[in-house]
Amino acid sequence: MGIAATIVREAGMVAPERREDERSETSRSGGATIPGAPAEPQGPDPSLIDPEVSTKAVRRHFTAAYKLRILQEADRCNWGEIAALLRREGLYSTHLTTWRKQRASGEISGLEPRKRGKKPVAPNPLTAENARLRRENQRLQKRLRQAETIIDVQKKLCDILGLTVPPIEQNESDE
Repeated sequence: MGIAATIVREAGMVAPERREDERSETSRSGGATIPGAPAEPQGPDPSLIDPEVSTKAVRRHFTAAYKLRILQEADRCNWGEIAALLRREGLYSTHLTTWRKQRASGEISGLEPRKRGKKPVAPNPLTAENARLRRENQRLQKRLRQAETIIDVQKKLCDILGLTVPPIEQNESDE
């Protein structure tokens, strides 16, 4: 078997079936030009392919202990061994860069994975007091309306019975 046949076989190209009277033109047929090359199935072995694909990518989280261990291993590595460490662990060089910065700035807690998204806002201590005062104000306004209604009824009753009502003195602070 020649070198060209080996290259075609490794690349997964399959020569199309042709009749004897057809011409072999690679540019038009898209197949291999080596006559007699045996047909092989294209693509990887179907038993090795996992048909289940998650619909959402899963973000990896690294613990502080893991990050420190990897940083210690990377510090012990010679030139060229760091790439092997990163490949073995499935990491990127930016992971090391970020973790080293965090370690240098003393952020041991910063090595812990952070929760993404909007940070929770601490509740304002005056919010509960404000809500309580609003409820109390509504309750007192309701009682005031009831009291004014009762006073109006009493005034009308006094008018009907012919009784005189002494005037009520109002202070400026009553309003």
